[in-house]
Amino acid sequence: MHRTKILVAIPVFNEFAVFQIVQQVKNFALDVLVIDDGSTSNLRMELAKIKNIRMIVHPRNLGYGKAIIDAFQYAIRNNYDYLITIDGDGQHEPEEIQLFLQEIPFFSYDILSGSRYLFPRDIHEEVPRERYIINKKITNILNRITCFHLTDSFCGFKAYKVEKLKLLHLTEYGYGMPLQLWMQAWKERLRIKEIPVKLIYKDLTKRFHGILGNPDIRLEYYKNILRKELSDIRHHKSTGSKVLKVTKY
Repeated sequence: MHRTKILVAIPVFNEFAVFQIVQQVKNFALDVLVIDDGSTSNLRMELAKIKNIRMIVHPRNLGYGKAIIDAFQYAIRNNYDYLITIDGDGQHEPEEIQLFLQEIPFFSYDILSGSRYLFPRDIHEEVPRERYIINKKITNILNRITCFHLTDSFCGFKAYKVEKLKLLHLTEYGYGMPLQLWMQAWKERLRIKEIPVKLIYKDLTKRFHGILGNPDIRLEYYKNILRKELSDIRHHKSTGSKVLKVTKY
């Protein structure tokens, strides 16, 4: 009888919260993969001391998207059935992995996505306002295009059927990778389900680095990813590939 193989992947970049997260994830007796996206040598050496985990190490910071893409490729190469991703900065509760595990095997969907906003709540004191506004704007655009009815397009707490990940061709290495994923999931007619996860922002002053620290630039960056994917889908439609209703926004 086939044993369901499940991998939990944790991207990390200089976040020491990852050590506690790894230990909590190991309580589920699942395979653990840490993707170190160019952290300092001290953190990397400490990670290397943890027993019974797998590691991918980027010699320099390549981006959140690249870390997740590497996790996808690792899960595919090593014949896992399901992949769970959880961020390494402490903004997800490892105990909530159980919410994803109890849904396995998936029968009526291919991606199980955590949502911090699935149920109405007063979020103004819990979330940096500009992050919430941008998430809401981008999620609304995505829903108009895909009819996925998402409530949180950026939550990194997800579970995937690994077999379905083989259909995706992800190239976005930055924070906008989830948008490319959603668009390609729509193109490939993957089925989506959201489940509520806790809303945790431990540092409300935390900001994006570089030009993405400007909310207007970040919003435009996200929109450009959607535009590019939409353009590619229109091209495939015009050349006789899968027929999709393509909505303008």
